[in-house]
Amino acid sequence: MGASGETPAAKPQEARPILEAVHLHKSFSAGSLFRKIRIDAVRDVSFELREGETYGLVGESGSGKSTTGRMLVGLERPDAGEVRFAGRNITALAGKERKAMRKNIQFVFQDPYSSLNPKQRIGNMLEEPLVIHRMGSASERKERVFRMLDAVGLGPDYVFRYPHELSGGQRQRLGIARAVILNPKIIVCDEPVSALDVSIQSQILNMLKKLQRDFQLTLLFISHDMSVVRYISDRIGVMYLGSLAEEAPTDELFQEPLHPYTRALLAAVPDFTRRRLRERIVLKGELSAEQDRPEGCAFRARCPLATERCHKEAPALREVKPGHKVACHLIEGVENKS
Repeated sequence: MGASGETPAAKPQEARPILEAVHLHKSFSAGSLFRKIRIDAVRDVSFELREGETYGLVGESGSGKSTTGRMLVGLERPDAGEVRFAGRNITALAGKERKAMRKNIQFVFQDPYSSLNPKQRIGNMLEEPLVIHRMGSASERKERVFRMLDAVGLGPDYVFRYPHELSGGQRQRLGIARAVILNPKIIVCDEPVSALDVSIQSQILNMLKKLQRDFQLTLLFISHDMSVVRYISDRIGVMYLGSLAEEAPTDELFQEPLHPYTRALLAAVPDFTRRRLRERIVLKGELSAEQDRPEGCAFRARCPLATERCHKEAPALREVKPGHKVACHLIEGVENKS
């Protein structure tokens, strides 16, 4: 069984890339009127989404996961680098081309209520994207709205309700329905279950997996919860301080994590079913502010294995075995300690 609960399939490994992040960089201004600083949120991030897979992006708060996701859908423009959809650079698109491209890549927000119009009925809210993109006649759009509500587990009577009448889980179902109703190729989910009860989380995750099969979706799933990402993802990228530290197929990442930061994240996951507990790793300090990013390896100040080289030289993300990439000077030492 794979992490998604299905039998191992060659699909994610053999499928062609449908979306590519190529050397993305994004910084923001911060500070007061008299002292401005630039904060690097994302630094030289590259990865690809393969058609039909779920790619999990994990890391602590402040690691740059959400900013990366927002750049992929066009909510933020990168300072450098490209976003490629089906091989085409979509970063600089504007006007009608940008509008047409938006149908293919949709976004699910962590807090769905912030993206919902409190004065608009749910039926009108779901129909609005179809009207904007001129999809179908009025009767066809109405029928599609009812089908979409059914697909996310909301009955036809929800058409006349308002967002404030829904629970948190129902709002997230609505947010997902709005993203899927345009029949996109890719859905970027930014912490979609982090604010929900555990029982509701499992319902939403299973619904996402069903929608992925029914609508042939490719998912980018952003989360800080390793257990959730393990359940839904085919491959996982681990981010730290704006950069990718490690990337691997889900089962391999959990069975043989190579980067010290990945090992620390996995050691912090409670698992009372293991016969042999994973070695406990306690990191020093906290995720540092972007403006205080150290020279050399970004993780070296908290790494229990850091050497002099780690203080001077930033490691490049490199493939150490098929499909498994890691950015660490100590990869040989880490493997020997496995």
